Parts: sequence; structure tokens; C-alpha cells
Amino acid sequence: MIRFVFADLRRLWAGSLVVILLVALATALGVAVTLQERALRLGSARAADRFDLVIGAAGSETQLVLSSIFLQAAPLPLVSGKVLHDLAEDPRVLWAAPVGFGDSFDGHPIVGTTTALIDGAGGGLAGGRAFTARAEAVIGAAVPLRLGQDVKPMHGMAGEGGHTHAEIAYRVVGRMAPTGTPWDRAILVPIEAVWGLHGMDAGGAHAHDVSDHDRDSPGHDHATEADSPRHEEPTAALGGPWSETTPGVPAILVKPRTFADAYKLRAQYRAGSTLAVFPGEVLTALYATLGDAKAVLNGVAIGAQFLVAAAIALVTVMHVGQRRRQIGALRALGAPRLALFGIVWMELFVLVAIGILAGCALGYGAAQFLSALFTRENGVVLPVAFARADFALVLALLGVAALLAALPAWMAYRQPPAAALRA
Repeated sequence: MIRFVFADLRRLWAGSLVVILLVALATALGVAVTLQERALRLGSARAADRFDLVIGAAGSETQLVLSSIFLQAAPLPLVSGKVLHDLAEDPRVLWAAPVGFGDSFDGHPIVGTTTALIDGAGGGLAGGRAFTARAEAVIGAAVPLRLGQDVKPMHGMAGEGGHTHAEIAYRVVGRMAPTGTPWDRAILVPIEAVWGLHGMDAGGAHAHDVSDHDRDSPGHDHATEADSPRHEEPTAALGGPWSETTPGVPAILVKPRTFADAYKLRAQYRAGSTLAVFPGEVLTALYATLGDAKAVLNGVAIGAQFLVAAAIALVTVMHVGQRRRQIGALRALGAPRLALFGIVWMELFVLVAIGILAGCALGYGAAQFLSALFTRENGVVLPVAFARADFALVLALLGVAALLAALPAWMAYRQPPAAALRA
């Protein structure tokens, strides 16, 4: 019987292919939506896990997290430098790293911060060293630059009408270990350099450092630094100590010493002119929005699957009608009714089952492709993988396919051979 079924499918290969493609596309839509939504949740949660507490000026919680954690450029009000000073002196704080942004290089955000962020949340260094002067930079793992190359900052992002700063060119001195977060695409520089570049007094230090990099030093890339100016650097140490006159920053990333300290700091700075948030809480609200979008897309996918199922049922019923003579001949030759039922049922079930499995593969591939695009653009690694619930869904779809295939099989089962031969 199985050989008869596959011989029949080969004979009707064009119609069989159409049925498989319809089922595969409908299934792929639902699989891709499910896998991509889950990958986005996991990837964003892992990116936010490295940061316990974010403090900024009063405003939008969502924008504060998107800008400071996911490095999505947006104008944020500045939180007072006094807050940075108070956090640095607070015994409940393990480290507090300011975050200043607004510049970029070749599509990569330039972030002003301190070495505390590199060691505390950046995964440490995979090569080179941390910056020790204003004109030095540490790059993320996904930034396609080499140690010794120069970075000329552009105000804003390319394509937004920004201009290149002529006052400084940062020398790359270190590379961070991969983190699977947007920080892999970032270029980290001293926050003091960002303040100075944008006309903000970083503490009143005006002494100059004469230890600028030798332009002819070994390993230096002349193509990236030709005629590029390099501003003189203050001798004051980077990364503090801060004071009440320290310039403001868009956000401060804080590592509390304990969970209790985290909640106390959040309560203290979640009032008045400041805003303190746990990134995970903000992401939960975003997930709710994603959940609504997923429900809409899943509804579309389910509707498409019902339409495909109805179309397949119609096609198969017509197919059985067109094969009445063949079915009648088989019955006249002594083929049992159950054998005819099995042949017709198996033909349709095999087609739908192949379509479902092909749709799972197609949906997985689509989710992988979209995740790779997202990672390349935003730096967040999105893990695409099937869960146990997905396999249960596949089994449910196969069960529905088995029931769907039973309709034309039952029609063939009940068809009298004499009537079939007269048709």
C-alpha cells in the first residue's frame, strides 16, 4: 500500500507540491513569530542582566533603559553631577559608571564612561589595556578596528547631518571580551573627553599632558590618522574623584553591593529630579507590548492555517471526485474498503506532514536570519531555539492533519464501486 501511495504522489507531483508549499508557508509564519519573539525576550533579558540599576533624570523609564543599556541614541535630560558624586561616595555602591553619548564612528556609538564599566559589566578586556588618557579608547568585540587605529568622532550618527569633531582623535588601546550585548558594537572613551569635546567643564583641570602618542609609533595605522588633530590632555586622573561641580550625564549605571542596597538606592533616587529603575522591570512592560503584537501575529498565522486547511480540504475532496473511476476499479478488483481508506488518508497525511515539517525548518531559518540582522544592527545576540512547547504544537498540528485527511478518506470508503465505475 505504501508503494502505491508514493507512486500515486509521484504521478501527481505538481498538485502534491502545491499542497506542501501551502502548508509549509502557513506553518512557517507561526513558527517564525514564536521563535523570534522568544529570542527577542531572551536576548534583551541577557543584555539587561549585566546592569542592576540605572539612574537618570526624571523622564521616561523606557527611554532611559533603551539609551543607557541598549545604546539607542535619543536626547535625555542630564542628571546632576552631584548625584554621580553621591553615588561614588555611597558605601552601598560597589561601582557607579557615568554614561555619556551623542557621538559615533562609522555607525558605532561612542560612549563616554569609566574603566569601572569595562571591568564590571563589559566582561573585561580580551586584548590591549584600558584607557588611561583622554585621547584613548576601548572598543567592543564587534567593532572592526585594530589596536593602534584612530577614531574620529562624529556628532550624532552618519546620515543624520552630523559633523566630525576636529578637536580629537581617539587611539584604540584595548578590546573588550564579547558580551552578546549592544556594548559589543560600542567604542568606550573617558567621560572626561566627552565633557571636554562638548564644552563642559570636567572639573577645572587645565594642566596639559605632553605624553601624546608618537604618530610614528610601531603598529600605528597612518591611513586613519593622517593630519588628524589630537587635543592636549589634562594630567588629572580619569574616572574621578567627582565633586558637586562635576558636569551632568544622561545616565549612571550602578552596581549595588547587595539586593537590599539595590532596593534602597532605587527608592532613594526614584523621587524628585531623579529616576532609578531596574532594567528588568522596564523590559517586563515592553514584553507586555510584544505579547500583544505576538497575539496579533499569531492570530494572523492561525487564520492563514485555517484558510490553508479549508483550501486543502476542498482540493482533496475534488481530487477524490476526479478519482472515482480509479477507486471504483480498485474496489471491483477486490480492494477492501479499509485499504482504500488507508490509501487516501495516507496520501493526504503524508503531504500535510511534509508541509508541517518543512514549515518548521523554514520558520526556524527565517527566525535565524532576522536574528542575525538584528544582532548586526543592534549588537544584541538573539538565541533562536525550539522549546518543548514547540514540539507539542507540532504534534498537535500533525493530529489535526490526521483528522483533516480522514474526510476524503471517509468519502472514498463509502463510495460504492458500481456507482464509481458509472461516473
